[in-house]
Amino acid sequence: MNRRSLLATVGASVGVAGIHAEGKATAVQPPPLPWKDEASGLKIVDVRVVKTKPATPREAYTPPKSPSGLEYQGHGVVGPMSVYEQYRGARSSYYPNKPGLDYFTVEITTDKGIKGYGLGGTGGALVVESHLARLLMNEDPFNVDRIWDIMYRGTMHYSGGRGIAINAISGVDCALWDIIGKATNLPVYKLLGGKHQDSVPCYAHGPGLYEVYLKMGFKHLKISMPYGPASGVEGMRKNVALVKHFRSLLGPDGRLGADCWMGWTETYTMQMAELLGPYNVMWLEEVLPPYDYAGYGRCREKIKPMLLNSGEHEYTRYGFREMLEHRSADIWNPDLEWTGGVTEVRRISALAQAYDIPMIMHGGADHGKVHVTMAVNSPMAEMFGAVPTKQYEDEHFITRGPEGIYTRPSEKPGFGWNFIVA
Repeated sequence: MNRRSLLATVGASVGVAGIHAEGKATAVQPPPLPWKDEASGLKIVDVRVVKTKPATPREAYTPPKSPSGLEYQGHGVVGPMSVYEQYRGARSSYYPNKPGLDYFTVEITTDKGIKGYGLGGTGGALVVESHLARLLMNEDPFNVDRIWDIMYRGTMHYSGGRGIAINAISGVDCALWDIIGKATNLPVYKLLGGKHQDSVPCYAHGPGLYEVYLKMGFKHLKISMPYGPASGVEGMRKNVALVKHFRSLLGPDGRLGADCWMGWTETYTMQMAELLGPYNVMWLEEVLPPYDYAGYGRCREKIKPMLLNSGEHEYTRYGFREMLEHRSADIWNPDLEWTGGVTEVRRISALAQAYDIPMIMHGGADHGKVHVTMAVNSPMAEMFGAVPTKQYEDEHFITRGPEGIYTRPSEKPGFGWNFIVA
């Protein structure tokens, strides 16, 4: 499927305006929430960051050796640090390695005993405990727009509306939606207007063996590009060999995405796009740093028929408005836990739908993200690190059909988290 066919399919499904209007983006609001004006009778009385563990012990799984030798981390993964030789391996070579900057789970307790849990991004725990908690006390958790705005405005003086403060807001906001779902006895996707389809097709990505994903029944893959400009022509050849290999395994119809994780340059992207042309690559993802909106726009204009996908490391509707105005991407890829939580993703989705831009959430088949994936009518969902165990398949409500692997949300109230506080 090429650029035009995917965009036409999604555009028909949402039934809104043309793909990119001329000039500035217009103001777009998400649909009203039917429960929004209800008095919940709840007040927030406690906010804390907690450790969690799976409610059921993980079923053991040891992956086999890759017959091709092309394991996820086997050749390293390109990224912003790939310009330095000592950091061209796994991202763990330069990620934070001490507590304090990891992902987190926030627990919000109400005066009626209802508790909500939300997952937030890197570094957000400190902001939640040291700042946001005091802003939340005695607030009605149903007032998600008001609370989001208070948190956003209250952190602007040190965050500029980006970074770890938004990671913190994301976790808090998701916990509020979890409370609302439990208070109304509804899953989050129903709070958002219900699902557009019974299940959504998935593509596989993440640590593990891509051959295992194919044996599980996946028909679509996203692979990480191991090499960037610092690896020269030899790195280019190896990138092409990797794509060629998985195109041969997928066959001509499987969708194949290539994740470049902010590790390429504009010129390098143009060169790689030409080299990858014969292998029907569906999209190139995050080829440039997220702030280079104009560079993305130039790449998108010149690279055809491949799609450009970006937004994983973008923050709030304002960042996506910049993407829109620069025509930076064919597909938007926000992350629920990094870009502002459910409340903000609703706004981003409304903006995307107004311009017929498909939104495929980063990790959209995992955690609570699948609720939003289903509610915003995303054409696909990214399933990260899937394993072929019955427990994994049951927890992700996996089914199989013409597109390979499908998933759907839990029907439990709230997000239906499958963890307990440790």
